[in-house]
Amino acid sequence: MTTPTLETKYVFTITAEIGDVITAGETGIGVRRIIPIIGGEVKGAISGKVLPFGADFQTIRPNELIDLEAKYAFETEDGAVVYVENKGMRFGPVELLQKLKRGEPVDPKLIYFRTVPRFETGHEKYRWLMEHIFVASAARHADRVVIDVHQVV
Repeated sequence: MTTPTLETKYVFTITAEIGDVITAGETGIGVRRIIPIIGGEVKGAISGKVLPFGADFQTIRPNELIDLEAKYAFETEDGAVVYVENKGMRFGPVELLQKLKRGEPVDPKLIYFRTVPRFETGHEKYRWLMEHIFVASAARHADRVVIDVHQVV
């Protein structure tokens, strides 16, 4: 008997609109940044809107590797609220990461930005989100983050 092969399938895209970066400064393990999540949309197998609260809590390591932990929620078109915890990392050439920090455009293919979102909801229709593992590929833009969510099947 062999173990199942890992495969993924695209499920939906979260576009999270973001506010101005708040910096708490150097903490000893890196620079702590907090980026408010102020809205957005969900499109795909699930459609809805990103609710205007939550944030991405980041630590920028000395080598510019960024640890990410976003906590926010979205509401589906049929009224279900889904809580999201999305942990991951962003890394790439230092000069490109610095351009992103300044809000300048960078080709997303040149930056490694991957996350592992987890979902919670009390709505029966969307309980399957809590019963699977998801991975995501993301892109940072000046005013938003676009996250393509894939289910591990």
